[in-house]
Amino acid sequence: MSLSANAPVVVGVDDSAQGMTAVRLAAHEAAAHQRTLRIVHAFNWVADPSTPLEGEQRGPADRLLNEAARAATEAEPELRLTCALIEGPALTTLLRESGSAAMMVLGDGGLSAQTAVPIDALSVQVAARAGCSVLVVRESSPPPGPVLVGIDCSAGTTTALGFAFDAANWRDTELVALRIWEADDPSEEPDASVAEELDAALEPWRQKYPDVRVLPRVRSGDSKQILLGESHAAEVVVVSMRGEQPSRSMLGALSQTLLYHSPAPVVIVRTAHELYVQA
Repeated sequence: MSLSANAPVVVGVDDSAQGMTAVRLAAHEAAAHQRTLRIVHAFNWVADPSTPLEGEQRGPADRLLNEAARAATEAEPELRLTCALIEGPALTTLLRESGSAAMMVLGDGGLSAQTAVPIDALSVQVAARAGCSVLVVRESSPPPGPVLVGIDCSAGTTTALGFAFDAANWRDTELVALRIWEADDPSEEPDASVAEELDAALEPWRQKYPDVRVLPRVRSGDSKQILLGESHAAEVVVVSMRGEQPSRSMLGALSQTLLYHSPAPVVIVRTAHELYVQA
């Protein structure tokens, strides 16, 4: 599926601590790419005598959308935006919205603070099944720092690099391109061909974004632990959705690790704009 030039950046907003942080980052993304910001809140009303009436539920939801709209326009005063209060479960709503979005943005729901791995968490399910790239936001806005992109030279590398260069360009910051060489012996130095492969992957994007300062790094060791360690100094982390895993409905091991544990916001980049996986 081709991505329309009119496709909006969609942010899913709730009353969590991450909600307004997600709105502000989504506003910056939309403004940087001259796209409309679409603010969405799922209104899951169930006819049950023991629950509040629908009108009583809509009041707080409407106020939440109004607060989100104010936060977005404060972050980007010239931003075009729309708001939608949609009846239905949050997961189904966001997956449907992702089918026509340029990017989906949402809070992590406190994911990085949990010790267990909640695979049914909303942010995990959306990141794994959305039809577009997904930016998962932490509670606090990140401090200024480089854009960090993990390179494994799989099919998703080109798309992840393109996103990362663009992100570094409009943020006016450095790009750290990290290639991990996983050898049987951790003390073994990476082969020279690994650095050459990284340079070859970076070269077309360096030409397209000549103003971006690129810091290529080749490290030897466990890719998940090294990239996670580097994420502590990053403003945002960019990684392809599945790496070398072919399953369309699963996140790769590296993207899962970063989604669960990176202190920085994480962008899970899809190789192509796809139809969402049905909820």
